[in-house]
Amino acid sequence: MAKKSSKKLVYFFGGGKADGNGKMKDLLGGKGAGLAEMTNLKIPVPAGFTITTEACNEYFHNKKKYPSGMWEQVLVNMKKVEKMMGMKLGDPSRPLLVSVRSGAKFSMPGMMDTVLNLGLNEMTIRALIKKTGNERFAYDAYRRFITMFGSIVMGVDRQKFEKTLEEIKERRGVHLDTDLTAENLKKVVEEFKIIYKKSTGEKFPSDPYEQLKKAINAVFGSWFGDRAVKYRKLHGIPENLGTACNIQAMVFGNMGENSGTGVGFTRDPSTGGRKFFAECLINAQGEDVVAGIRTPLHINELKKRLPKAYNELDKIYKKLEKHYKDMLDIEFTVQEGKLYMLQTRVGKRTAAAALKIAIDMVKEGMIDKKTAIMRIDPQQLDQLLHPMIDPKAKLNVIAKGLPASPGAAVGKVIFTADEAETAAEKGEKVILVRTETSPEDIGGMHAAQGILTARGGMTSHAAVVARGMGKCCVAGCGAINITESQKHFTVNSLVIREGDYITLNGTTGEVILGEAPLIKPELTEDFGIFMKWADGFKKLGVRTNADTPNDATVARNFGAEGIGLCRTEHMFFEPDRISAVREMILADDTEGREKALAKLLPMQKGDFLGIFKAMKGFPVTIRLLDPPLHEFLPHSDEELKTLAHHMEVPFEKLKSRNKVLHEFNPMLGHRGCRLGITYPEIYVMQTQAIMEAACELKKQGIKVIPEIMIPLVGHVNELKMMRELVIKIVSDTQKKYKTKVDYTVGTMIELPRAAITADEIATQADFFSFGTNDLTQTTFGLSRDDAGRFLPYYIEKRILDDDPFITLDQEGTGLMMKIAIEKGRKVKKNLKMGICGEHGGDPRSVEFCHKIGLDYVSCSPYRVPLARLAAAQAALKEKMGKDLSKSTV
Repeated sequence: MAKKSSKKLVYFFGGGKADGNGKMKDLLGGKGAGLAEMTNLKIPVPAGFTITTEACNEYFHNKKKYPSGMWEQVLVNMKKVEKMMGMKLGDPSRPLLVSVRSGAKFSMPGMMDTVLNLGLNEMTIRALIKKTGNERFAYDAYRRFITMFGSIVMGVDRQKFEKTLEEIKERRGVHLDTDLTAENLKKVVEEFKIIYKKSTGEKFPSDPYEQLKKAINAVFGSWFGDRAVKYRKLHGIPENLGTACNIQAMVFGNMGENSGTGVGFTRDPSTGGRKFFAECLINAQGEDVVAGIRTPLHINELKKRLPKAYNELDKIYKKLEKHYKDMLDIEFTVQEGKLYMLQTRVGKRTAAAALKIAIDMVKEGMIDKKTAIMRIDPQQLDQLLHPMIDPKAKLNVIAKGLPASPGAAVGKVIFTADEAETAAEKGEKVILVRTETSPEDIGGMHAAQGILTARGGMTSHAAVVARGMGKCCVAGCGAINITESQKHFTVNSLVIREGDYITLNGTTGEVILGEAPLIKPELTEDFGIFMKWADGFKKLGVRTNADTPNDATVARNFGAEGIGLCRTEHMFFEPDRISAVREMILADDTEGREKALAKLLPMQKGDFLGIFKAMKGFPVTIRLLDPPLHEFLPHSDEELKTLAHHMEVPFEKLKSRNKVLHEFNPMLGHRGCRLGITYPEIYVMQTQAIMEAACELKKQGIKVIPEIMIPLVGHVNELKMMRELVIKIVSDTQKKYKTKVDYTVGTMIELPRAAITADEIATQADFFSFGTNDLTQTTFGLSRDDAGRFLPYYIEKRILDDDPFITLDQEGTGLMMKIAIEKGRKVKKNLKMGICGEHGGDPRSVEFCHKIGLDYVSCSPYRVPLARLAAAQAALKEKMGKDLSKSTV
């Protein structure tokens, strides 16, 4: 006999009292915590119990054996449910049926498993028929149970069941499941049992407790199912959380026209509008709505047909929102006129909806601004910057479905998730077209530009997952008929084949033939209000990486407080100046290089004039030339011959020069300040261009704050030499213009040696800017350009938690930064420090930068809003941590 565990692994809820509560998501999962909280609020919830996430984790640690005492606790709590419901699992006269559902801490819609109607067998179905007087309902419940148990618990291909059901409907001359009679469904059950036996090699289990054990195992197992693992990777959910398992007495929405089921949101999840956004089906079970098996009805149908249940639902959803102080996702069932709540959790929403809901709830006095700021995931803000269809464009709209997730998408039609992933890996833009999506499609949905489904509603799997991802989605488009085997869909007589282009408008639900022109979105008033709130809390400055006046203007509009990295080499690749650059590279002596650079000087000066104007009054950090010179030359003989002809230079000379410039490891070669030291005339020209532009604008009354940055410094003497050169050129230029412009000279910290000798380097620097792209490369000793071949394998095998080029490696690269900050500020207490790698737009990296005391982060223009919000959240988290520590003293 198993030894009883003292640890509580099972939590009961029912009868207005629960063992747990809504704050216990870590232990009970989101669903279990929600059921416990609703029970404690005296909301009608069918009795049940939750097996904890700890039990799930121990199950896997014990090589898929239940932890000590768990099963005994399950049996004890099942007795409580039986007593409360007045029924018994497996009883021949009053049988209890239960649902078995997963429920992780974080909502993962459709990613894990659910089994309904557990407890049915040949004996209990007769009792159910006798009890309800509804033979059709009983056999409908039984065929659903066999389908779910067979496919989810035993791995039988669900399509085998679906195909048989469709064949029986066809033989009976009916279109809908609800048109099948009790006799028809009895035949379906017989056929399903045959499929089950052929597929598994065993009879369908009749012992309810055997059914229960296998279902619990399947729910636990689904935590490491392919689709759940993929979803966690996409959304950054840790795998050590485990899932809870909820066992709950069944209530039935398919007992006739006085029964129904539905899913809803307490506010519109697409727009954030303050209205009840829900759908229902009459005489159906919940899976029909969520899985998109039948296209649901507007919630007003429930109001018309079952007004008493609707009125109670209206009061409950308002009570729940007021209690949770957030927009909620709810599930409900009406059984013979009586309403039961089956789930409540914080609802997934679009970025636009998230902003509106947060702002409205502050105005309504429901939450404060700090809470509003912490509610929005910084990554969600990307959704607001997605393209939309040009309103001036002429469109060929071929069909219209439900506007399930806003935005617009253009791509080639693809019919399977696997093919969508394959095409996306090749760089192709695709639209995933499905009859309805299932959790197995998660990878293809992520890879696609947008999703189109023929069935399903606004709360279907496709709709919920697409909104969470920020993907454009049109759902329930009944006008399209998909023939997946022949890789085409039809709209009336029009045939759209795989590879044809279509456009989706997720805001209107329109399906458009061909590639519609897309335009950038305009930010709403809500966005401006929210970002102003965020700026009121953040301590970190947020700058942008910008190389052109246009980029600088875009970034300023997004709230950038300056430029943290202006890469001058990007300007050299312009068609009107590349020939001068190449002339400079090919020159045999200093005089020749200076002659070529003189042609570039007015061009560079023009660049800086435009950038300084766009950033007037804000600092602009300009990195002097960084990449090796060979990057500016073509590499094939054909390209070299064309260039030689154009430049009137012998081909052999050009080829020879190209060979001389070739390096085995250019990332660590003749680049950065090493170029400035060997060819100082390059940095002379660039410094002169910067300062001439600054002086001219100052004379026009425009404030300019230039920060000149020397790249790839590894030794203090490199910076000392380059600083002296810059100061001399600046001084000469300012004398020439008879004006003075304040400026600073600093360096990038992108080499480990620079970090560990930062105290020496600080003596020659006015600021440090961490070039975390190169610092990551040189700390790890790997090439960013080549690491893509093996880094995904490192993530998959959990050697690394994250790609270090996306999220800053805090233990290694981050430690280098900490060393540099500590040493640098020992020499100069107020030494300004920032980060200019793309990590400046990653929320977790931004939080780290806040913690270690940087002054600013810098990122690409479209990630500026994300960085601003991440900086505000970092400051608020720090304050909350301090407040918490004070309260515990």
